Amino acid sequence: MNLSTLKPADGSTKKRKRIGRGQGSGHGGTSTRGHKGAQSRSGYSRKMGFEGGQMPLQRRLPKVGFKNPFRVEYIGINLDTLQILSEKHNITDFTLETFKKLHLGSKKDKIKILGRGKISNKVNISCHAFTDAAKIAIESVGGTANVTK
Repeated sequence: MNLSTLKPADGSTKKRKRIGRGQGSGHGGTSTRGHKGAQSRSGYSRKMGFEGGQMPLQRRLPKVGFKNPFRVEYIGINLDTLQILSEKHNITDFTLETFKKLHLGSKKDKIKILGRGKISNKVNISCHAFTDAAKIAIESVGGTANVTK
């Protein structure tokens, strides 16, 4: 075997289409652009979503929905989760910093305590919001539920 005799396998490479290089190339004259019309001119660029004059998909489909720009997103933490964490880490005071350390939310997240499950330990919780059921459950075992801004 000699390096000078190496060549690609049959059919693995193709000749480049040289457009606008005379009639003999087979791609001369109109240079594969057809006759007249916007697409034959230089500087033409098709608009995004253009379907050849047919009504485009984004105009055929109806407008749907509404996204409220003032919606406040909360990260929900249930009482059963707090019960497990208070037993596992021996925590009685849950603050925003505590939730951040336990990777339940970041500095910018708003946290809301939800009422699923039961809590048996007396815990003091301060976060952005509470559901009514969660607040009642926390205060029934002697804990406090403080809303912080």
